[in-house]
Amino acid sequence: MVDECEAPRPRGFCSCWALTPARCIPVLRSSCSCSSSPPAPTKERKEMAPENKPRGWSVMPYILGNETFERLASIGIFANFMVYLLRKYNMTQVKASNLLNVWSGIGNFAPLIGAFVSDAYAGRYLTIAVASFFSFLGMATLTLTSWLPRLHPPPCVVTSQSQCQGPTTQQLGVLVLALGFLSIGTGGIRPCSIPFGVDQFDQTTEKGQKGINSFYNWYYTSFTVVLLIALTVVVYIQDSVSWVWGFGIPTMLMFCSIVLFFTGTRLYVRIRPEGSVFTGIAQVFVAAYRKRRASIPEGGATFYDPPAAATVLSKLPLTYIYRSLNKAAMVMKDDELNPDGIPTDRWRLCSIQQVEEAKCILKIIPVWSAGIIAFTSMVQQGTFTVSQALKMDRHLGPKFQIPAGSMFTISLITIGLWVPFYDRILVPALRRATGHEGGITLLQRIGIGIIFSTASMMAAGLIERDRRQVALQHPTADGITPMSVMWLSPQLILMGFCEAFTAIGLIEFFNRQFPDHMKSVGNSLFFCSFGGSNYVSSLIVTVVHRVTGGDGRPDWLANDINSGRLDYFYFLLAGLGVLNFFYFLYCARCYVYKSTIPLENKPIIDDVELASTDGHGK
Repeated sequence: MVDECEAPRPRGFCSCWALTPARCIPVLRSSCSCSSSPPAPTKERKEMAPENKPRGWSVMPYILGNETFERLASIGIFANFMVYLLRKYNMTQVKASNLLNVWSGIGNFAPLIGAFVSDAYAGRYLTIAVASFFSFLGMATLTLTSWLPRLHPPPCVVTSQSQCQGPTTQQLGVLVLALGFLSIGTGGIRPCSIPFGVDQFDQTTEKGQKGINSFYNWYYTSFTVVLLIALTVVVYIQDSVSWVWGFGIPTMLMFCSIVLFFTGTRLYVRIRPEGSVFTGIAQVFVAAYRKRRASIPEGGATFYDPPAAATVLSKLPLTYIYRSLNKAAMVMKDDELNPDGIPTDRWRLCSIQQVEEAKCILKIIPVWSAGIIAFTSMVQQGTFTVSQALKMDRHLGPKFQIPAGSMFTISLITIGLWVPFYDRILVPALRRATGHEGGITLLQRIGIGIIFSTASMMAAGLIERDRRQVALQHPTADGITPMSVMWLSPQLILMGFCEAFTAIGLIEFFNRQFPDHMKSVGNSLFFCSFGGSNYVSSLIVTVVHRVTGGDGRPDWLANDINSGRLDYFYFLLAGLGVLNFFYFLYCARCYVYKSTIPLENKPIIDDVELASTDGHGK
């Protein structure tokens, strides 16, 4: 006679999910009740009903449009913001760079908070909607700082910038308020836009999976091409026409993005939030700590492994890495589970899924940290690369002058041309050669980008050394080097390749390696890489500014870059990049890609086998 706990049944029909046939202990045997009919549909299941079927690419114009306009506005401001702080607020180069890095850092760490709010309480749709209004409010306030004379210092009329009147406390306060609103908007939109777009594809079909694979590349390319066109226009208006119009146009575009996003409201698939992911992760560490003195039996142990939520497409198998955390899912006492199979204390007993989710974060952190130095090189495009451009001949013809902030478009051109070629031509060729779905692995793609980042800083140092030498040999009244600004192209092209490999690679890496319902957190972690790079850059700038120079010599980052040694600063970043590459190689070699168990058409007996292991993940 087959014991009722041993009988294989369709997934989700049996409440005795945590036990193996050999370990169906008596206290829970009576609770092993099975049903011949499926459970009543939950709210999550109803969301995936035919009337709300994922529409894939048909709703992408609304989602990509919102993200593109938000990026257009924020990056359009960021690209030339260094010039705005130097010219409109009369700041020194180091203070302007640090303010820009601090704001960028806050804006890039804010998505982590936005991801928490989205996943735990508000959902992705509502988070994007509210954040869009904050972005609009921030841009409107920033426009006012350029429009109203009382909100910015008077124009600088003397030659030495050190004698110019800087911003008052109130003026700086309004500027920081505007940047704060922008950070809130960024924190809500950026972690949710990619996962919300992925939600619109049917991930259980081959067509949906192919759509998602292309979505990652085309998501990045779509707004890059638009930014390429807009940055040349918007930044030119800021630089040559009016800062009021230069900020007013992004503000109006942000308003258009809000309208576009709400237009597609009735077409979106909206997944309900499932509660705080961070609480579940904290429970794992607390439970593992409380059971730290326990040992996993040699003959195997019973682990708590309930059916996955309806919105989870695949479960994570129990693994050997970070083995001590497995204790959090180990059933040690009869009273740890209620008769209905629910833990009596979730801070003492967690599911295998929770444990493996915590391990995902621990495994990803080293790879994430390796991207920080690569992005530290990338953020220089908005700071010292702009300072270089301001001291070079920016004329194209006798009348037109390229805005310093528009030089960033060279990187965007590189991305816009390379990514489609990579996605449509190079990847299929590499796939045939390597047999890998993506042509090369995600970690290989990220590593190649780190190499380009280091090469970019080396090229920047060499070009800056030549620029400074020319400036000293041919001094001019305005300090402009008789050297074309297009000499900055090599370092910007190399940085474009870095972004195409590392940035896009990390986006896909985080989205693929995080569990289904944690993708907002994974996406926000990408922006945290930029946030970390902003703070690392600010730290390096501050240290270099204080320890270099002396004995009558200016420091490396002096306001007059012709007298400073910006090339040494770039070589320093290149050296850090070399060390970072070897660190990344070590992290990549140790990394184990996430494995999953698809939930489609799998009997629960597979979960039962997982629930009892020898403690080694086998």
